[in-house]
Amino acid sequence: MEKKITSTPTNASTFVFEKINYQLLLVSIFIVIIGFALMSGSTDIYSFRKIILAPIVVIGGFIFGFYAILKKAKSKA
Repeated sequence: MEKKITSTPTNASTFVFEKINYQLLLVSIFIVIIGFALMSGSTDIYSFRKIILAPIVVIGGFIFGFYAILKKAKSKA
């Protein structure tokens, strides 16, 4: 008996990450943008907002971005 091998169409594109990963990555980019917005301005460069709060928000956004990249999707069992 001869088995026929059927191939699936290659039109279907596959993404590296799941949808949730891309959504979390967009949220992390938004958090980083908020941090840089907190850092902007030319008056009172030594304020709490500019030297403490804004860098913490930016670093938190980068950490959240790493989490978004490393998050595994739940298996559909």
